[in-house]
Amino acid sequence: MNTKNHYPHLFEPIQLGNTFFRNRIFASPTGYQNVNGDGYLNDGAAAYYGRRARGGAASVATFEGIVDRELGRGGATQICMDTPNIDRGLARIAYEIKGYGAVATMELQHAGMFANRDLSFFGAGAKGIAYGPVECECDGRHILPMTDEIIERTISKYVDAAALAQKCGFGMVLIHAGHGWMLHQFLSPITNTRTDQWGGSSVENRCRMLLAICDGIHKRCGQGFPIEVRISGSECYDGGFGIENGIAVAKQLEGHCQLIHVSAGNHEIEEVFAVTHPSMFLKDGCNVKYAAEIKKHVKTPVATIGALSDPVLMEEIIASGQADVVELGREFMAEPDFPLKVRTGQEDKARRCMRCLSCFSSELTNGEPYCAINPESGRELDMKYEPPAARVKKNVLIAGGGVAGMQAALTCAERGHQVLLCEKGSRLGGVLRCEETVDFKKNLDYYLNQQEKLIAENPSIRVLLNTEVTPEFAREQNPDVIFAALGAEPVKPPIPGINDFPVLSAQDAYGQAENLGEHVIILGAGLVGVELGLHLAAQQKQVTLVEMTDHVNDGGNFLHMLGLNTEIQKRKLQILFQTKAAEIRENGVLCQKADSAQTEEFFLEADNVIYAVGQRPRREAAIALNDCAPEVYYLGDCVVPRNITEATSTAFLSARNLGRW
Repeated sequence: MNTKNHYPHLFEPIQLGNTFFRNRIFASPTGYQNVNGDGYLNDGAAAYYGRRARGGAASVATFEGIVDRELGRGGATQICMDTPNIDRGLARIAYEIKGYGAVATMELQHAGMFANRDLSFFGAGAKGIAYGPVECECDGRHILPMTDEIIERTISKYVDAAALAQKCGFGMVLIHAGHGWMLHQFLSPITNTRTDQWGGSSVENRCRMLLAICDGIHKRCGQGFPIEVRISGSECYDGGFGIENGIAVAKQLEGHCQLIHVSAGNHEIEEVFAVTHPSMFLKDGCNVKYAAEIKKHVKTPVATIGALSDPVLMEEIIASGQADVVELGREFMAEPDFPLKVRTGQEDKARRCMRCLSCFSSELTNGEPYCAINPESGRELDMKYEPPAARVKKNVLIAGGGVAGMQAALTCAERGHQVLLCEKGSRLGGVLRCEETVDFKKNLDYYLNQQEKLIAENPSIRVLLNTEVTPEFAREQNPDVIFAALGAEPVKPPIPGINDFPVLSAQDAYGQAENLGEHVIILGAGLVGVELGLHLAAQQKQVTLVEMTDHVNDGGNFLHMLGLNTEIQKRKLQILFQTKAAEIRENGVLCQKADSAQTEEFFLEADNVIYAVGQRPRREAAIALNDCAPEVYYLGDCVVPRNITEATSTAFLSARNLGRW
């Protein structure tokens, strides 16, 4: 048996206060917003957080625990620590986390000037009263300045909340003083221009409330009860504060807390959201630099967070002294078993977060975070216990080796079925293989390769490449079950001239990117068109997108769009909205302005034209298999064009249910 620990620094225990942590991998707060009508957590919350503990995290931090229900609540689905009888649900969550050997950590929060609003992301309407450091206008509301009385009330609310958390079994509290929320508003010299003891040019004054909260908690809960404080090392936008303020705040925290958790940004600033929650366009560990700089100036242990999924990088961060702890958020959604798999030498089986923000987007939309590549995410209560073994072992034929087909194959084999997986192409992975050379899609490529490897290693799965599943072929195999995962094909728009000149689909264009000319026109500004455009722009192509509507189609993931918008500006991608391609010619496209009262035509020269106007499901081919087996399931794009989240989820659940009779 190989007992060597290849990540000795990452898995070295650490003690904060009187609390022991089994390694340096902490699960940072990720919201679980699915609450009942009375504002209490449902049964899924304990399973959601317990799953991270079961996977080996040393600390599992929970949702935003709002300390003041009346004045501090930023959204209708947030949990308020001063809600009567809230302790019952909190204790259940702490018990679940501790049961797997992790420390339960409660995040404490107050929205300040962003409290009591009708929240629609990056837009809020007036609802209730809100207080901030100073009197100001925000989101069309008049924000009142916090009086000494309200400040003292707020300090007491934090202390009471921490004491409640300790009583319920939490071993640490995390004070959120970053990302634009109330304590951040006081720490920032931009938003805190008070002239009294609570603010102004003096960093001591701006930190006074935060330090009073920390000291109050230690007085009530004991000096050995650890406090983690999250700050933004930099606000990361023009006009915001930089690392110098982050260092100054961290110095003030010395002796008042046990862990300084250094994040970045202010996610109430739209262009910064993709930094606070790093998009796929940013490099791995992009925000570590802020923690590393702060650590040079303090003796208190420092945690870092942001775009961390590579254990080699994490080990280097701690070994080199850039941070003492790494915090993972979305990575634990993609791979809740990350610590255990890495510790036991199975890091190649650990999924890596693609940073697509599908989880966060679905959390805000549906209350639960669904991961694109982990179909168990958001279903932790249902998945807590292994299902009974399949009563009937079946022979399964899967038509299509894309993301849905591969997931179905792996889940069927895990349930004890024999699987024949057929792919008409020369490689598993389906249409997404065209993006394998795209730099910002490297973790997608990692996932596809990972799934392919797991299939190759599974003796219950036989793979036939370059094999199209026709009804005749299907009947010859005599399967008990067919999963039709035939995917979709690009829609070729009926534009005059499109068949007369070399015009590429987006799928084909990826493979020929190096051979494309300097000037490229892409028809369609959906996710496919925009991401292709960004890829080509990175190769120094001059790219113009022609879009008939007045906006980019975000494909249902509006948070990913924030990162896209930043990159569109950075890479100087030109998008012509409300513009129609009227005719394709040898040297470009004749366009018409769709919003003009009179037909306004103009010509765009181009070396190459690419279409990305949508996908057509291969539904007829899928339906043709309907009578070829007793059970037939339709997965992924062959039903209707879907995203990866929906494809993997449907495949997983359908396959998991197989064999009950």
